[in-house]
Amino acid sequence: MDLDKKMILDLDKWYNREKRHEQLERHVSETRTATFGFTAYAESDKRHRVNRHFDTIATKYDFMNTLLSGGIHYAWKRRAVETLMIKPQDKILDVCGGTGDIASLSASRTGKKGMSVVYDMNLKMIEQGKQKSIKGVTFVQGDAESISFPDDSFDAVSIGFGIRNVTHLETGFREIFRVLKKGGTMCCLEFSKPDNSVFRFLYDLYSFRIMPLIGGLITGSQEAYTAFPESIRAFPLPEELRLILKDIGFKDIKIRKLTNGIAVIHSARK
Repeated sequence: MDLDKKMILDLDKWYNREKRHEQLERHVSETRTATFGFTAYAESDKRHRVNRHFDTIATKYDFMNTLLSGGIHYAWKRRAVETLMIKPQDKILDVCGGTGDIASLSASRTGKKGMSVVYDMNLKMIEQGKQKSIKGVTFVQGDAESISFPDDSFDAVSIGFGIRNVTHLETGFREIFRVLKKGGTMCCLEFSKPDNSVFRFLYDLYSFRIMPLIGGLITGSQEAYTAFPESIRAFPLPEELRLILKDIGFKDIKIRKLTNGIAVIHSARK
């Protein structure tokens, strides 16, 4: 085997359909195991592992997102918020909202009479978000699998780059569906598999050789920036996620691929 073929095989870590389905709730409940990246943990331990991951990188989170994406993540987030069709006075929830980037974009559209809420389980991420003094955004700590708001509370709900960190993926989406008002909109912005094979190879090279190195140098945690690309390779593909959303009850589901499919917006209505 020549060197180029060996490198391609070494970097090709995208899960097949069967392995991707191991991330879904049925398999997690049957086996009592859940993965973070490619590593399997006890079902009850994943939440702790994810929380520890964000504790490690919280202070550098925004800087690293901008550095590693070349700033394009801001454009992706703007496109996602546009799909919510936010009106003045709307109430918006951003689940797994971290330091508040998406919630800030939503708040700029709701006006003073609206409400934009970041909902995240990690206290250090919330503290970083509060330091940004984002106008019109409220931060609430809580678990995405048990959202602490009543049914039909929000006109729109977003979740950006967070659902793959939830132990029970379908439960997370069911909670989003529950707190969303009838006719309300939802968007899920998540990483996915690039369409073009050459582009995908370069993306894999960057993800597994360069990203962990940079992450380790700047945050002190190479492990955190290894788990990150691994979790993307294990996540359901867009059409698979569409079926999950449809089964939960979402309607008018649309898929928008960004930057050759590196990121995907799933938008839907209750």
